[in-house]
Amino acid sequence: MLSKVRIGSTDLSVSPLCYGTNQLGTAIRQPEADAILDRFAALGGNFLDTARSYGDWIPDAPKGASERAIGAWLKGRRREDFVIATKGGFYDMRAGDYRNRVTPEDIRSDLMESLAHLGVDTIDLYWLHMDNADASVGPIMDVLIDAKAEGKIRWFGASNWTAARVLEANAYARAKGSEGFVALEPFWGLAKPDEAHAAQQGYVLYFEEHGEQALKDSGLAIMPYCSQSRGYFALREKGEVPDWLNAFYNNPANDARFEAARRIAGQHGVGINDVALAYLVNQPQQTIPIFGASSPERVEESVKAAELHLSSEELTALRAE
Repeated sequence: MLSKVRIGSTDLSVSPLCYGTNQLGTAIRQPEADAILDRFAALGGNFLDTARSYGDWIPDAPKGASERAIGAWLKGRRREDFVIATKGGFYDMRAGDYRNRVTPEDIRSDLMESLAHLGVDTIDLYWLHMDNADASVGPIMDVLIDAKAEGKIRWFGASNWTAARVLEANAYARAKGSEGFVALEPFWGLAKPDEAHAAQQGYVLYFEEHGEQALKDSGLAIMPYCSQSRGYFALREKGEVPDWLNAFYNNPANDARFEAARRIAGQHGVGINDVALAYLVNQPQQTIPIFGASSPERVEESVKAAELHLSSEELTALRAE
């Protein structure tokens, strides 16, 4: 049974794992989505992550399919029992709008659509899905601060932002007497990607051994996506890594990390994916991984990782270069 943790200095009490819902409403239809969410809730999970854009890559799906699937499920539940996070400011794939939409007008538009799709009055944690590095942080933060004052969001965070931009934005918010980003949602997992390859695809990488100390000292919670590295180590163990995934994680550090993860999994009697997820759960900085699961059984497997304690020696071995 999952316990609860408080996100940083907020009043949000969440499970130590967050269920990522990008396939709900598309690859995972409503009945299957309901079964997955029911199982996660039964195991103590209360933290869900989605985005305004999730599902928009499927032409015949409704706009905001993932948010709509969560909203349909929430209708039969007590709203206060769940912490809902969603993201805005991404490309509008349905409209073919691929300009940078991290603007006050687009953020406000996405936020209002998310509220309608989810069928809620307020969003607990609102992420900016990406950054607009050419824009000043001031107007971006102002629209979030205003939305919080209006009660449309409770707290907000940054996904795919660099440490420097997060710190700049939070300094601006503090100068206005407001709290800024309370959490960071980066691409981060045990498997290290080929950094040039990942950068070409637009990923802002976060590595615990290279992260800015000022960001670590800021008290922001870290909520990594792709937390199990797309199953890279489990697929490697089976000898079934597809070429595209092998190319993405073409990093020599993964040889030692794979061997360490396999050894630690054997010692604890768990799967290698459990070790990959537990690696993040056991970080010294508050880290709440976002995991994916396509069935209730997969949810149960991932939840086990939250109960797996890794020693400092095991964490060091998993950070092998």
